[in-house]
Amino acid sequence: MTLRPIGQVVGGRGEMYEDDWHDVRAVIRLDGESFTASAVLGLEHFSHLEVVFLFDRINPATVHSEPRPPRGNPSAAPVGVFAHRGPYRPNRLGVSRCRLLTVDGLNLHVADLDALSGSPILDIKPYLAEFAPRHPVVQPTWATELMSHYY
Repeated sequence: MTLRPIGQVVGGRGEMYEDDWHDVRAVIRLDGESFTASAVLGLEHFSHLEVVFLFDRINPATVHSEPRPPRGNPSAAPVGVFAHRGPYRPNRLGVSRCRLLTVDGLNLHVADLDALSGSPILDIKPYLAEFAPRHPVVQPTWATELMSHYY
């Protein structure tokens, strides 16, 4: 399987740290050699996007699947790689939901995107309310506490 980035993040954060992503502004710049403005026609009518990106600054050799404490917190119980959303994932894929502020040609101005400047964008989808969970979301207390300052 070969994936080719459709664009990249411009601006926002240049270095990774975990919290306070609320209102971090960036631009998703789509590849002008592969796309024209017709690729985003109608996107301006949506308030949010779901963005798939590559954690490109993560060395694949540092990715392991054995359980580990979330965010390296030594007081937290270890969980498996698929029980947290950290960047040390088998395929180094990130998924983020962000606010779409404006569409300017192939530049999508966004806020709350937790991807770093320069990160390759692999896909973008408009967020539809119908894709929200239909039943109450359940998660462990440690996850709620861990994410309390993320956005």
